[in-house]
Amino acid sequence: MLERVGLLWHHVVKHLDGIWLICASGLFRSVFCSGLKFLQASTLSETIILSEVAVFRIQVFCMIVACSFSISAAQEPADVNYDEAKVPAYELPNPLIDHAGQRVGRDEWVSHRRAEVQRLFEDSVYGKTPERNLQVRYEVVDLDGKALDGRATRTQVAAFFGEDAYRIDILLYVPNAATKPVAGFVGLNFNANHTVHKDPAILKRGTNKVRGSTASRWQLEMLIDRGYAIATVHRDQIDPDNYRNDFSDGIHPLFYGEGQTKPEPNQWGSIGAWAWGLSRILDYLETDDQVDASRVAVIGHSRLGKTALWAGAQDTRFAMVISNDSGCGGAALYRRCYGERIHHMLKPVGYWFCTNHRQYQLREHDLPVDQHMLMALVAPRPLYVASATNDRWADPRGEFLAAKHASPVYELFGIKGLSQQEWPEPDQPIQTAIGYHLRSGDHDVTAADWQQYLRFADEHLRKE
Repeated sequence: MLERVGLLWHHVVKHLDGIWLICASGLFRSVFCSGLKFLQASTLSETIILSEVAVFRIQVFCMIVACSFSISAAQEPADVNYDEAKVPAYELPNPLIDHAGQRVGRDEWVSHRRAEVQRLFEDSVYGKTPERNLQVRYEVVDLDGKALDGRATRTQVAAFFGEDAYRIDILLYVPNAATKPVAGFVGLNFNANHTVHKDPAILKRGTNKVRGSTASRWQLEMLIDRGYAIATVHRDQIDPDNYRNDFSDGIHPLFYGEGQTKPEPNQWGSIGAWAWGLSRILDYLETDDQVDASRVAVIGHSRLGKTALWAGAQDTRFAMVISNDSGCGGAALYRRCYGERIHHMLKPVGYWFCTNHRQYQLREHDLPVDQHMLMALVAPRPLYVASATNDRWADPRGEFLAAKHASPVYELFGIKGLSQQEWPEPDQPIQTAIGYHLRSGDHDVTAADWQQYLRFADEHLRKE
């Protein structure tokens, strides 16, 4: 019973915020305590009374969960804008004008302007990632050459960082049909490695989430059959995304100075930590002769799509970058003030960003950057941005426009972007060096999305 309540609680945390989250969390504690008292009851009559109380509380709790899925519109902030007519007039910062006010060409972009833009994002959005390298030790804890019905080799690696041997578990699948090192994809998962596939041999560490419960978002067989490797790590092993983040229980303390207990205002938040983790997966792949680490794409969905963009911007070893429904703080333009905005994120998830980011709530026009400049940092590498028709909160049009306004930087390298494109109709993908599609449906990663990502990868990552 308590395990089922725990699964319901996962959905409450995922879908509720503000007062609903507070109420539900209090109710969950009450249900949990009733369950403990039930187990500790010493007499039959006491057991009956306590069990009836526990069942009633669980029923009420389940009613709240059920209602949560039918009032999604009511949960959204009162000031959210979904009207294009109310999008304010805005002027985007020009990525090709440097701090001296000079227009830059390709050489100047490479020599100094790119670094200027990255520093702006470090100072005002994501925070600076520590430059110190930690000692790392890899331990292969599982190796099976007959995984996925013989189609793949599964490798599970424990990576131990620093003097305290902080552990992160890497799950890797490589197609057995390959005759040489393969290209691949790297991404973080939301709920633990064992949720990405029902494979019973995937280690179950840290959570009791249902095995294979997010398999539809990963499409492992599809990737393996197309000849690509896939590697993933659970996000919470790097930095727990628990809505109460105090930067004490993830990797941040490994980098603190003497007496430090939290990041400085311009230092990394959770997105920065997760991006660091993606680069550490790539570090491992550089040691694995099954994978061609020079042909690895980084991918992420929602908050982990924001992470993939920031990881790809900082770490140019990633050969391709894919953002799926990443929205505000990811692919969408801040200045449109459409859907989710900075002030909507600060209370529940402000820890994703550096503390400096808080000063721009309701003042997006004062940001020294916007998200087209984040995408410009990926140039000249291939970039793919995906949106969904029902995901208004993530501002699909704003995601497309950011990709379009990143195109002038791609054009410095003689590469065609989206400058001549208009926002496409649903399910009509554009595949230039900057790819884009607007999938019909909800905030999710689907087989239809992966079909486009694999088509894009075939074009840009394949070697004959």
